[in-house]
Amino acid sequence: MFELKVKTHFAAAHQLKMVGEKCENLHGHNWKIEICISGEKLNKAGVLVDFGIIKQHLSAVMLTLDHKFLNELEFFAQDNPPSSENIAVYIANKLQALIDDQDIRVSSVTAYESENAAATYMPPT
Repeated sequence: MFELKVKTHFAAAHQLKMVGEKCENLHGHNWKIEICISGEKLNKAGVLVDFGIIKQHLSAVMLTLDHKFLNELEFFAQDNPPSSENIAVYIANKLQALIDDQDIRVSSVTAYESENAAATYMPPT
């Protein structure tokens, strides 16, 4: 099994209900995102997938989040409050949909809302 890691970031605002008084107020974060891509086989170039391809797909996903009020996005307006946990789910699902290879999968997404607080989502296999 091989695993690649790519890091990126975005800034956005959100509002969480029923988690504590401070978080219920509209506020923002500079999220740092770490994604892991895994697969069993290397291609003819000896890599799982070109980092540039993953970075391009990840940039497209970040554009949907960067400088947005997350509560207003369709995914979060449903029954998925824009917590770090659900942000990781959103990124994993969107990124996996962009990867055009059945043998490569998003194995985890970690969303850091601060330097010392993060949530990781590991999609089921």
